[in-house]
This record gives sequence, C-alpha cells and structure tokens, in this order.
Amino acid sequence: MNIVSRITNLQLKHPFKIARRATDAYRQVISVEIDGGIGETAPARFYSETVETVSVALETIAPTLPNNLDAIHDVMATVETLIGGNYAAKSAIDMALHDRLGKKIGVPLYQLWGLNPQKTPCTSFTIGLDEPEVMAEKVRNAEAYPILKIKLGTPRDIEIIATLRGVTDKPIYVDANTAWTPKEAVRKIRELAEHGVELIEQPTKPNDLAGLKFVRDNSELPIIADESVKRASDIPALAECVDGINIKLVKCGGLLEAHRIIHVARAHGLLVMIGCMIESSLGITAAAHLTPLVDYADLDGNLLITNDPYTGVTLNNGKLILPEHPGIGVM
Repeated sequence: MNIVSRITNLQLKHPFKIARRATDAYRQVISVEIDGGIGETAPARFYSETVETVSVALETIAPTLPNNLDAIHDVMATVETLIGGNYAAKSAIDMALHDRLGKKIGVPLYQLWGLNPQKTPCTSFTIGLDEPEVMAEKVRNAEAYPILKIKLGTPRDIEIIATLRGVTDKPIYVDANTAWTPKEAVRKIRELAEHGVELIEQPTKPNDLAGLKFVRDNSELPIIADESVKRASDIPALAECVDGINIKLVKCGGLLEAHRIIHVARAHGLLVMIGCMIESSLGITAAAHLTPLVDYADLDGNLLITNDPYTGVTLNNGKLILPEHPGIGVM
C-alpha cells in the first residue's frame, strides 16, 4: 500500500512566540493519503521530529502496512513494532486510516466513536509572547473568541497579564511552556490568580516531576501538564503531580493513542485538555472530533494562518462545531 505525502508551508498571520522559541513566517506540515484517507502532522523539533524525519519514517512504514486497513488497531500495532518514537509520523498515518474508515462507512469520526457532537467545548484562542501593548492589541482583535490562552515565560509575566486585564475580562489560561522554576511558578501563580487566571499549563521543565508536584501542592489554580506527557504510559507517574494533562495528536501518535490517554487520565482523576500545534483545519478537525470527551479545548492552530488548504470544524461563539461529512469531514 502506498503512502502519498506532501509538505505544505502554512503562512502565519503574525509572528508567533513562546518562551523557548519564535516562529516568524511559516510552519511546515506534512500531509498523507492512504487509500483515499487523508491525515496531517506538524512535527516539532522540541520532540526531535521534522518534516524530514517524518518523510523517512513514512518511507519505512509504507511497505509494511497490512492489507486490512480497516483494522486500525492492528495496523498501528504493526507500525509500533517497526519503528520507535516518530509519533508525528504515526499520527499522520493513524489520522488517514480513521478518515478512510469513516468515509468507507459513511459517518463522521464522532459518530464512528459514538460521541455526541453537541458536547464540544469552546476553544481557547492563543496570544503569543510579545510586548505587553502588542499582546493587548491582539486581545482586542480576538473579540470573537470567549477564552484566551496567554503565552508567558518572561520577567514581565505579571505586567503582561495586568496589561491584558486592562482590556479584557474573559477567562484566561496561562501557558509557561516549561519556562519557570518551581519556586518562581508558585510565586507567579499567586499573583496570576489575583488577576483571574483560571489554569496554568506546564510551568516547569518536562522531566521535573518533583518540581511539578511542588507547584501543584502550592497552587490554588489547576496545573495542566503538556510537555511532560506524550503517551498514556506517562500518566501514572504524573497523576500525583498535576491536575490534568494536555493531549496533542502530533506528540502522542494519533487518535487511537489519544483515546487511550483520555481513558487513563480519567481513571487517575485528571482533567483533560486537547491542544494542537500550528496546523491546518485537517489536523485541527481530526482532534476536534475527540472534544466531547474532554474538559478543555485549545484547537486554534488553523486560526493563526492565512492559507488554510481545508475547511472543517467551525466556531459558534467559540464553541467547536463538528462537520457532518464522513471521516474527518474536511473539504
């Protein structure tokens, strides 16, 4: 079975900066087609993946795909035995297989999984790091979105949030992207709580579980792990260190693993967020089909680009509206 792939440059509306990096002009994604099913992935260097590593992985995997592509669990188990890691590449394959099966049966993914499309949450909209006044202007321009996620991780973090509170009273989530020390996080979270921030995502380094636990034990706000959790197997060690986890298809390996993560997280009493990279509506819509199962959605990567090749999930006052077309449902 052939895997046809294509690299696309997604053009950003504005330069996008987080605590550890900045993206100025574009973000590369790689899309795949398998027997009429389509998928996409946006590999991240932070997880040691690029479009080049994804391309090599796809070339390695293609000759090994079983004949029965409907048996997605079996196909992905075969892929897992063939190559370790490479979760971005696996995510694209997994997504294409789900899209193919949904199209074959004639139902959207949420119906394939027995989910209620009315139970989707609102998505947050991300404001990247910049000068406080520039971020305030971006907040003003984000009037259509009822929840904001603010990227922090600088010496001016409290000033930034205070400035933004001068222009909005919307719910605010904060994402530090691993930038704080545990003691710094505790101090800043106390001040952020006074400004009405509702949750904190990944305050400390990914592997510093003791640091995360220290923050959680001393925080009045929920602590959500992102970079600290990739697969379902990561959750038991994290369960006493955080209040919730953030799933991304690109980092976990696809929709099958995302389902596993959700169920394992729930078994440990954790909140669940589903997030994204900068992606087209193909990747965002695939993830959106899972949102009836989660507490929070941060699926705005397609809203940050100017040349989206697809249309799929839409918004109604920020609430995710799933397409009714078969499979992922993008056009």
